[in-house]
Amino acid sequence: MQTSPSPSVPLTHMLTGALLIAVTVLVAIREWAHTPALDPITFALWVVLVAALCVMVKPGRRAFVVAAVVLTGLLVWQVPDWQAVVVRALVSGTFIAAFFTALATLRSAAEPSPEIREAGSFLARQPPGRRYLALTLGGTGFALLLNYGSIALLGSLATAAAREEPDEEIRNHRRRRMLLAIQRGFVTSLPWSPLSFSIAITTALIPGGSWAGVIVPAFVSAALMTLLGWGLDTVMKPKLKRPAPPRGAPDNHWEKLKPLAWLLGVLVVSVLALGWVTGLRIIALVLVIVPVMALVWTWMQTRSGGLPMRTRLFDYAFREMPGYKSEVLLLMMAGYIGTVGAPLLAPLVKASGFHPEDLPTWLVLVGLVWIVPLLGQFAMNPILAVSLIAPLLPSPDVLGIPPAAIVLAIVSGWALGGISSPFTATTLLTGAFGGVSARQVGVGWNGAYMLVLLAVIPVWVLAYAFLFA
Repeated sequence: MQTSPSPSVPLTHMLTGALLIAVTVLVAIREWAHTPALDPITFALWVVLVAALCVMVKPGRRAFVVAAVVLTGLLVWQVPDWQAVVVRALVSGTFIAAFFTALATLRSAAEPSPEIREAGSFLARQPPGRRYLALTLGGTGFALLLNYGSIALLGSLATAAAREEPDEEIRNHRRRRMLLAIQRGFVTSLPWSPLSFSIAITTALIPGGSWAGVIVPAFVSAALMTLLGWGLDTVMKPKLKRPAPPRGAPDNHWEKLKPLAWLLGVLVVSVLALGWVTGLRIIALVLVIVPVMALVWTWMQTRSGGLPMRTRLFDYAFREMPGYKSEVLLLMMAGYIGTVGAPLLAPLVKASGFHPEDLPTWLVLVGLVWIVPLLGQFAMNPILAVSLIAPLLPSPDVLGIPPAAIVLAIVSGWALGGISSPFTATTLLTGAFGGVSARQVGVGWNGAYMLVLLAVIPVWVLAYAFLFA
């Protein structure tokens, strides 16, 4: 059993791991106690965390920190109420750090689990007629537990299953279709999952927005994305040059998915029950429920002969979390820059003669669905895009629609950006497993799928806003 820090762990890793956990605890206290009393300490630790991460990441990531500093200077110079804006930006940055750290606990507990890996292998072994739908629905479930790790896990299992096919033509088609099903399964979780950044960020930025208010229409968006993807996969099924060889009996042991179903059930019931009892918003619940679930799950694994609990906790804090240095820094800076940049952008928008409040409501909603995937083509992170755009929007009362309609438009567009942008982790990971570029995945593999969704999803958003809300 490991009883002291390993000399192989650099001091910077020890520092960043400790800071991430400390910020997470302080943010959870802020959310649960509804008090900013500890914010000065939280902000100070976050600034040290950013400085420590700057030492560890590549120069390209440091440019985001430089941009944050420059924009803060411009804010102080141009905006009289700059102190309040900086506080909001720091709240956003600390929350993103805490949310990422909390979600990573569940990923750390799930990845070593042989039951979870077997469930993923079961999905990858399904016959062609149901493989796409199995991987898409299963990918959504895995996304709740592993976040981006779901693509890494299922992608590796899918490519391994494809390699078992001796025919090269069939092997290539199978790999591409499985990877697309996995990627699309991940992004269909973004509009409705309480563990997604899209829900957490958007509901915080839109006045009156909440997970409970948007869960039903957002789930419909996810269902449309799933069914349309399945339909296109069936219609556009590649024609083989020669007949496919006969296959063996399919694996129908669906009980292999029970561990995944149990975990998702515990997560959903915990969120709903604790939310009903406490009245706290969903992101506050996630900050506590997810780490507690991960701790219990890890303890159960250690009781079954896994690594000692102390070793698992040490590895999570000082090896795994610092390993996400680039992702954490990018996400935190996106939230900070978006919040600081919005007041600087607003006067420029007004000076240009463009007034969002004068636009018809239907155009605002359709534009929100389209703009995140559009900006994603130019390397703009969805957190940054939404943080910049949301403060410029007219209030729901001015538009004459409920807040849920605006949230629905944004999170649906966020999901479409995850499919098509060549700069997101989803397309990068999918391209890496498929041996193609991320742009080929976003524009080539998903081109027809995106064109259909860009037409269908806005229609659903408008129908919800004007007919069902």
